[in-house]
Amino acid sequence: MSTTEKIATVTLGATGPTVGVQGFGAMGISEFYGDTDETAARDTLEATVEAGVTLIDTADAYGRGANETFLAPFVAAHRDAITLATKFGIERSDDPAYRGVRNDPAYIKQAVEGSLRRLGVDVIDLYYMHRHNPGVPFAESVGAMAELVAEGKVKHLGLSEVTGAELREAHAVHPITALQSEWSLFSRDVETSAVAAAAELGVALVPYSPLGRGFLTGSFTRADQELGGADIRLTQPRFNGENAGRNAALLQPVRTVAAAHGATLGQIALAWVRQRSQAHGLTVVPIPGTRKRSRLLENAAATRITLTPGELALLEPIAGQVAGDRYPDMSATAAARE
Repeated sequence: MSTTEKIATVTLGATGPTVGVQGFGAMGISEFYGDTDETAARDTLEATVEAGVTLIDTADAYGRGANETFLAPFVAAHRDAITLATKFGIERSDDPAYRGVRNDPAYIKQAVEGSLRRLGVDVIDLYYMHRHNPGVPFAESVGAMAELVAEGKVKHLGLSEVTGAELREAHAVHPITALQSEWSLFSRDVETSAVAAAAELGVALVPYSPLGRGFLTGSFTRADQELGGADIRLTQPRFNGENAGRNAALLQPVRTVAAAHGATLGQIALAWVRQRSQAHGLTVVPIPGTRKRSRLLENAAATRITLTPGELALLEPIAGQVAGDRYPDMSATAAARE
């Protein structure tokens, strides 16, 4: 796929903007996956526009605002070509291990002003609640988000890591355009209730970590032996110790399918996620992240791969055999509230 071949487009949910069928997750540019080459990262961002990858996703928590600031020049140069998404709700401090979850209206109003300033924009196209604090009713938090729409600071609303019941409750306060949750060959707990609710309500699914944080690409086998520094995968149970060895063996069916298509493992993982759209009857726009132009174009090319029923059947059992949780503490995920 050359840089002049753009991916197809789709409407994000029932009433959302038109975006490329694959988006871009910018989180890793700032932290979590080791050091970044800023020149290469900016070149990768330019490749998104060339490939038609128009949904660009960030959050105020990434780099404690640094990710939004880094994106600002790119956003300014391509504002009309991209759909800009950011998130609030994960509160950070000087303690690198601290993660709070705040959904109160006062915090939301403060958070959006910070994101608008760092991104250098007057309006955010898609504004997500990054994590849900069950102690704050959706009538209050989504109500405050709806006020941002009325004020012209936000165009569309999204949620992340909520259950089907929570999505319905929030949608009743104000239409929700997109639900961003982890969804991949290794992580399918979103299918417990949220996927069906999203299909019913016309809400798009935006899968984050569709490549299993790189594990599904075969780029590493054991985080504790192959990765270093402040890499977040060192803390995640499924990538370390005996779990990692067991999970690496689960990639064999992915290799088989990849060989049949002359594709990479990552492309098969992305094709599988994209075909959840037909399987469940809703819009699905995954947001793989990368800091390399070559990998961005490789990921975009996966949108042209269609897996056969037999190949889908071969891949179907994988998630049920994965050893280890997605996070060392699952309490902030939808799975903990199902």
